Amino acid sequence: MYTTIFLQTGGGSLASMLPFLLMFVVIYFFMIRPQMKRAKNEKKFQSSIAKGNKIVTSSGIHGKIVDIVDSDNTVIVETGAGKIKFERSAISMELSKKYETSVESK
Repeated sequence: MYTTIFLQTGGGSLASMLPFLLMFVVIYFFMIRPQMKRAKNEKKFQSSIAKGNKIVTSSGIHGKIVDIVDSDNTVIVETGAGKIKFERSAISMELSKKYETSVESK
């Protein structure tokens, strides 16, 4: 009975598992690895935030960091409307000097 089951499977389990292994490798290199790299870069950016940086929050608010509260993991951002307290994770990007000078020159 076992010989008939073995013969029905084609004789080799490696050949039948190869498509699944290949699919996992493709998913890892095209989906999982880039996502881990983005998360690592985002964590590095959030830890490098300093006073005086001009930033944009994830909700689109532009401002300048005036104070960093390490105990709460928050920052105080000065906007056109006043000062607002944000979590570090809410800051999405920093406005670079290069961007600012190119906008001012136009």
